[in-house]
Amino acid sequence: MEIIQKFGLEAKLFLFQFVNFLIVVFVLKRFLFSPLKKMLDERKSRIAQSLQDAENAKIALENADEERKKILANAKSNADKLTASVKASIDESRTEAIEEAKQHSAQILEDAKHQAAAEFENMNKEIGKISVNLSGKVLSKVLSDLFTEDEKQKLISRALEKIDENITN
Repeated sequence: MEIIQKFGLEAKLFLFQFVNFLIVVFVLKRFLFSPLKKMLDERKSRIAQSLQDAENAKIALENADEERKKILANAKSNADKLTASVKASIDESRTEAIEEAKQHSAQILEDAKHQAAAEFENMNKEIGKISVNLSGKVLSKVLSDLFTEDEKQKLISRALEKIDENITN
């Protein structure tokens, strides 16, 4: 104990200061360090949760970007198919229109040929009638001096019938 007295330590005072120190440590631990540790743990937990949320958001963003690329590729593919379909439809419509125009023009040409043939036949009949009338008048003039009126009529009728037969054949 002599060493303790040489340094000027008093046992009662030391014990009293040690008890005070333990009380201060207890009070600090109970009212300061525990709430401070609890607050720091909560903050650490929130930071960890925020980091996890940020990581999840980053993954979701990457997935959304990949999904956007897939949707764009799909849309482009559909647009290309639609474009090809429209081009094919246009080509088919053009081909049908050309074919229809060819058929229509061929029909018009055929109708014109038939009409021309009918006109030609009608003109031949008209010319035949005019020829028969003219022939009848010529024969009438020529035969008026040679035959009687009844004979003339019979001859003219037979001649006209023969001319008419020749024209119609």
